Amino acid sequence: QVQLVESGGGLVQAGGSLRLSCAASGSVFSIAIMGWYRQAPGKQRDLVATFTTSSTSYADSVKGRFTISRDNVKNTVYLQMNSLKPEDTGVYFCNGLRYYSGTYTEYWGQGTQVTVSS
Repeated sequence: QVQLVESGGGLVQAGGSLRLSCAASGSVFSIAIMGWYRQAPGKQRDLVATFTTSSTSYADSVKGRFTISRDNVKNTVYLQMNSLKPEDTGVYFCNGLRYYSGTYTEYWGQGTQVTVSS
């Protein structure tokens, strides 16, 4: 089992910055991919960024503004968000994809609210 707990959300003005954290516990050694998703009101949950041991990827809408990183000692994944825009508003969810014994299992955190005012 894997538990994911997000923190760091809040209210910020357009152009500002926030850093989200996702602390993982449990069988973290078997997590193959970590990612951040966001869900705006009334919309589907969309991928923002992913992190593997060999690469990172970003949605086009956040490229050049957001950076995903991982601290293996703290078992924490971060999402540094700069130059925030009102359209970045939403609930941000941490996601972990665990691979063990030939099976993939997906885990989600509870989400953290990010609100960007214009």
